[in-house]
Amino acid sequence: MFKKLAKQLKSEYMSKTFSPMTSPVKDDVKTPFLSKMSKYALNLYERKTDINNFKKLVLSDPENDSHNEMVDNLFAKTDCKNPFSDEALLELSENSRFLEDLGL
Repeated sequence: MFKKLAKQLKSEYMSKTFSPMTSPVKDDVKTPFLSKMSKYALNLYERKTDINNFKKLVLSDPENDSHNEMVDNLFAKTDCKNPFSDEALLELSENSRFLEDLGL
């Protein structure tokens, strides 16, 4: 009976500690250093993934210029000025406060 109980406890211990799949980030990391490193590694991985997904999205169709139409429609629907228009750039170049901020 004792051997059977010991064998069962050993198998439970082995299944808990030596699982074939482990998580790269554990919430119950024992040391604060490893906890910080795990969070930092996760942030780096997420940043790299976001950059790769953004790159795929941007480079998917370079001939697609529908974003320009969306911006034009947005400026047409609202009362704001188009910052890319010649009039807006001229007003900005004549703005004395803006020129002072630039040090000119």
